[in-house]
Amino acid sequence: MYVRDAMSTVVLTIGPAHTLRQAAELMSARRVGSAVVLDSDTSGIGILTERDILNSLGAGENPDRETAQAHTTSDVVFAAPDWTLDEAADAMVRGNFRHLIVLDDREPLGIVSVRDILRCWSHVLERAGAIPA
Repeated sequence: MYVRDAMSTVVLTIGPAHTLRQAAELMSARRVGSAVVLDSDTSGIGILTERDILNSLGAGENPDRETAQAHTTSDVVFAAPDWTLDEAADAMVRGNFRHLIVLDDREPLGIVSVRDILRCWSHVLERAGAIPA
């Protein structure tokens, strides 16, 4: 199976000026664990995750003052839609993260998460009879 088979194609995008509270509210409403941060001034693509928000709160920072830009991971590892799920999982393990932005021709095409990969792998095992349905 490939990343294109597992990824979510509806991507939550926010701007760098969104506060962490605004980002958390949007992520909660969409029931997602990350948001793609698009900065039109720099043409940059970053990712803000629930872990980034929790780290900020744990440090005592004010979620109404802290911006997505200040907590966005900008050194992002991107996945290609034709990567295997094994390649995506390996990248996640090596980088110690749970989400990959999927790019196609430098444009965000989707997001693949650990949960997406596990869901696909469990379906494959179920079809093979390795785990009960």
